[in-house]
Amino acid sequence: MTKGGFNILENKCLICPRKCGIDRTKSFGFCFEGEQLQIAKIVPHFRWEEPCLSDEKGVLAIFFSGCNLKCEFCQNIEISRGGVGKIFTTQEFVDLINKEQQNHSAIDLVTPTHFAKALCKAFEKIEKKVPVIWNSNAYESVETLQEVGKFVDIFLPDFKYATNIAGQKFSACKDYFSFALPAIKEMCRQKKDVFDEDGKMKQGVIIRHLVLPKNVENSLEILDTIKAEFPDRMLSLMSQFTPNGHGTLDRKITPIEYKLVLSHLEKLGLEKGYIQDFESADKCFVPNFEQPKE
Repeated sequence: MTKGGFNILENKCLICPRKCGIDRTKSFGFCFEGEQLQIAKIVPHFRWEEPCLSDEKGVLAIFFSGCNLKCEFCQNIEISRGGVGKIFTTQEFVDLINKEQQNHSAIDLVTPTHFAKALCKAFEKIEKKVPVIWNSNAYESVETLQEVGKFVDIFLPDFKYATNIAGQKFSACKDYFSFALPAIKEMCRQKKDVFDEDGKMKQGVIIRHLVLPKNVENSLEILDTIKAEFPDRMLSLMSQFTPNGHGTLDRKITPIEYKLVLSHLEKLGLEKGYIQDFESADKCFVPNFEQPKE
């Protein structure tokens, strides 16, 4: 049985591949969040996304609380474990977007997957004036992406792991790659890359990958997969990993690790997109999470 495109079974949440089956109107799911939107931080005029996504106005970055992964190295760990921020009703969220969107180059929804149902409901009431970015971890179901694709213009997935084993090790997720690959395929099926005359993306997909310390082989395999499956899509290779004091990844990546990944990138001839400066691994790029702007 479906309602609004989402699988409904006695109010059990089946939005993401976890399919934890929790009634989020009564208790928290694996994501540690209920059904209502909870926003940990709103950053107006955020300029740290890829250059083709943001002009001088910057994007309206909306960081949601909770997450359907539990990455031990998460740079937003203060909010990804849930319970941080302010609850927004559908109308409050609609009012926020209507008030702010004309002042920004795009609306940047950060870690939105577990709130997909609520966001679909909200955007039915919003007359968009700028692109909407779905900034996610790629652990998503095709069915959910088909629903959010009705209002999303740009998919910005972080393709984390080339194997399910790595997903289990670092994110408590036994089937990450099995879902992330078809999810990104669905994103690419939905959205062709479209740019305006100034080179700003209006629609499309940018595949991100964060290089992890002690895991160069994972990055090489991710690049191989991108070359094989998405050779013509934009890639954003990130060096910004910063230890958060949790888990086994207790240092930044080294220059030689990043050089090995960049060398493989060049070898594969993946030329569309961006690479980060090595100096991007700095805590100054991690947002200070506090109550969202009223």
